[in-house]
Amino acid sequence: MSNDSVTRLIQPGTFDDQLTEVLRSGAYALLAQAIEAEVADFLGRYADLKTSQGHRRIVRHGHLPER
Repeated sequence: MSNDSVTRLIQPGTFDDQLTEVLRSGAYALLAQAIEAEVADFLGRYADLKTSQGHRRIVRHGHLPER
């Protein structure tokens, strides 16, 4: 057994424990779900807006079937 009382210091803003990583990933997931809900609500509100050519005026890029 060592009598040293040396504690390893980490850089400010960095965390080196599993609990922090779990909390951080959970926070990212909740934020992503909240943004998805806001986008879905926005698109739903304006789904009936059309251009003069009859195309939807507001679309979500990158989420349509591949051409």
